[in-house]
Amino acid sequence: DVGEALDPALEPVLQKAVFKQGGRSLIRLGDSDVDYDPNFKLFITTKVANPHYLPEVCIKVTIINFTVTMKGLEDQLLGEVVRQERPDLEEQRDRLVVSISADKKQLQELEDKILKLLKESQGNILDDEQLINTLNHSKLTSSVIAASGRRGPQPHHQRGTSGKHRAAG
Repeated sequence: DVGEALDPALEPVLQKAVFKQGGRSLIRLGDSDVDYDPNFKLFITTKVANPHYLPEVCIKVTIINFTVTMKGLEDQLLGEVVRQERPDLEEQRDRLVVSISADKKQLQELEDKILKLLKESQGNILDDEQLINTLNHSKLTSSVIAASGRRGPQPHHQRGTSGKHRAAG
């Protein structure tokens, strides 16, 4: 059980600062080198309700919040009821979630490409034809994605407004 600050001695483990020496994988803990197994996993838990870790920690670890809220529990239960009574609606929602995820991934890839082109650009960026084309393509793609989001099905809202499935209060 840890608080919001992690022991600095964990730093080599969090950074996976592994090095080879004599054909062995080692990691330095304190003042000694210890054999490192590539299958090693470290799980750290906290009893802090809503911990706020520094960004330097967040980029080195995967944080999973197992806190159960009434809203989250309600959404899960509602999803199960809909899955039983209206599997078509739940399937439509699942497709929508996958589609939104793919759209976000595509936008992130375009953003990364633009940043890379900007970084590598020499001279006047307005003369960089590839960059201009990528920006235009990005604008078009984001417009198409935004429009499909507005026009697309809204199964999450449909399932949430069904009076016979919503708890009163």
